[in-house]
Amino acid sequence: MNLKKFFAAIILMTLIIFAAEAAPEGRMPASELTRLEEAPRGEIARPMQALTSENSGLNPGYSVTPIQNTRPVAPDDVLPNVTATAAIVIEASTGHVLYERNPDQRMFPASTTKMMTLITALEGNKLDEIVTVGAGAYNAEGSTLWLDVGEKIPLGELLYGMMLVSGNDGAIAIAEHCGGNVPDFAAKMTKRAHDLGAVNTNFTNANGLPDPNHYTTARDLAIMAAHGFSLPHFEEICSAKEVSFPWIHDDTKLLRNENQMLWLYRGANGIKTGYTDAAGRCLVTAAKQNGVQLIAVVLDSLYIWNDSIFLLDYGFSRVSSETLIKPGEVVKTLPIISGRRKSMQVKTAGEIIMPVFEGDANAYEIVYDLPDALTAPIKSGEAIGKIRVVLPDGREAASVDVVTTADVEQKSFFRLILDKIKSFFA
Repeated sequence: MNLKKFFAAIILMTLIIFAAEAAPEGRMPASELTRLEEAPRGEIARPMQALTSENSGLNPGYSVTPIQNTRPVAPDDVLPNVTATAAIVIEASTGHVLYERNPDQRMFPASTTKMMTLITALEGNKLDEIVTVGAGAYNAEGSTLWLDVGEKIPLGELLYGMMLVSGNDGAIAIAEHCGGNVPDFAAKMTKRAHDLGAVNTNFTNANGLPDPNHYTTARDLAIMAAHGFSLPHFEEICSAKEVSFPWIHDDTKLLRNENQMLWLYRGANGIKTGYTDAAGRCLVTAAKQNGVQLIAVVLDSLYIWNDSIFLLDYGFSRVSSETLIKPGEVVKTLPIISGRRKSMQVKTAGEIIMPVFEGDANAYEIVYDLPDALTAPIKSGEAIGKIRVVLPDGREAASVDVVTTADVEQKSFFRLILDKIKSFFA
């Protein structure tokens, strides 16, 4: 082989390797698939067995060729081909850790920060509030929504822009609207994270741009993400693939999510990508299968899609699900006070599915918070109590309403008096 052919072969092999994680043509632009995935120069990448829907949680029609890890890992690490410096996968409702690597090592979070920006905004504000874009947002560095000073945009729509395309200007506009200024809002983010148990985290801004005092850990990000799924609108925003808004400064008026896992992985429902030179490539991802919600975090990863697929596959292989409460299940028959009937069956308004972990006792306590009796008048479908699933540490993992099954009118005044007389002489 002459020298020219040798170099041509090397270039061809390199192109094949860098294309290894691209999704099927037509699903997403190739530039979006590979933009975050270029391996550092000098790394030797060796293709492994392709992952498909037959041997992985990938959606049908997708395949990914993993790349062998070139970074050193501990001899007892069960996922040696995960390339991230820090990683974790947990079950969301219980916080049960299924895999971890350096979970408490202080790391830069990059734009995964915006997950906590979203949580803080959702907990303290309404989606229809109007945000007026200021100069701070207009002058934001990095990824952008191209916001103009003075634009008035609903908060909910800005949250989509921040999460789907990582608009740093959107994060600043949100912080200034919800917290007065960025430092004060970042302090609120930090306090809320600590309240949730993410105590090794400190935020100095709302978008994740580099700052020595802006840091977190893989475990803390997983804790925050798990809490996020308990909030209205969190999942629908994080899992949206595309949205359109009239204020978008583009002829298409379209925002397209940068999180490739939403296309690649079965049940994927979030959450956020991130990249800076200081942080490396980061991803907080989530997927729900058979009622089990997993959250995976990779920080400073060479291949965020590969790593996240490995983590989720491993997690789902170690957890199954059990239906503890079925929808429409009769819970109890309760007496009725002052009603035209004496009693009524009450039933569950939904279901509770809980994870069952490999090699774990799964000690859940089912608590029935129900009244001793019902008082007329009663409307059918009225919530009168709850069934709660409580973990051994006292945390509530899930709950479902218990509802009435019929309308019951109150007795007439004359009938009530007559009943009292009867009871007096009984």
